[in-house]
Amino acid sequence: MTLVELVLKNRSYRRFYENVPIEYEMLRQLVDLARLCGSASNLQPLKYMLSADADSNAAIFPYLRWAGYLKDWDGPEEGERPSGYIIILGDKDISGTFGCDHGITAQSILLGATEQGLGGCMIASIQREGLRKELEIPAQFEILLVIALGKPKETIEIESIGPEGDVKYWRDQNNVHHVPKRSLEEIIIS
Repeated sequence: MTLVELVLKNRSYRRFYENVPIEYEMLRQLVDLARLCGSASNLQPLKYMLSADADSNAAIFPYLRWAGYLKDWDGPEEGERPSGYIIILGDKDISGTFGCDHGITAQSILLGATEQGLGGCMIASIQREGLRKELEIPAQFEILLVIALGKPKETIEIESIGPEGDVKYWRDQNNVHHVPKRSLEEIIIS
């Protein structure tokens, strides 16, 4: 798969075939890919918690918010939930700020997952203190992102933003997830 194909297939999937497992070793491989990414001042302050079993996945799920624009949807139903999670943490003992390191690593993890036929969603809307308590995450770690992973169970279509300029994603009557994108002409400043 070319890089363009990987980027086009790497969408924010929010529904999965929950019964298709992700091996813990696959999560380790994805974090190993992230480990090789650039890091501000090469401090490498990110740490990762991995979840690939039903019990720990069930413990994580209630602390996540899934799709802000879909007001009538509370997230994936049982059977459509992720098969695994990678929680990205910032180690405050190494650095007080994490810049864009977690964005770089999250995108790399998602591209690596896409290459393996998986899909995922980068989630920043997290009930952080509840998740911290549930997983007993020490205070030295800032919860930055949660990446939900699994075999995608939805179709996502990229389309042009309409004349009204609305950027909100939406689902049609067939549950196809539509994602409006700005045109190249609109985003390049001459």
